[in-house]
Amino acid sequence: MLDLMARGLDNASIAQRPFLSEKTVRNRVSDVLAKLQARTRAEAVARARDAGIGGEPGG
Repeated sequence: MLDLMARGLDNASIAQRPFLSEKTVRNRVSDVLAKLQARTRAEAVARARDAGIGGEPGG
């Protein structure tokens, strides 16, 4: 999920993946934000990168 967020995809775009509804995506994004104690997607991606979690966008 974090990699898709880092690529700048919105919930609707992420939900186009097989077996994911937009509601599921919203819940998972919320979980990621909470676990990383971030208020925004950008902050979550930055915190994850600082911690060595996830890859580079498009990578």
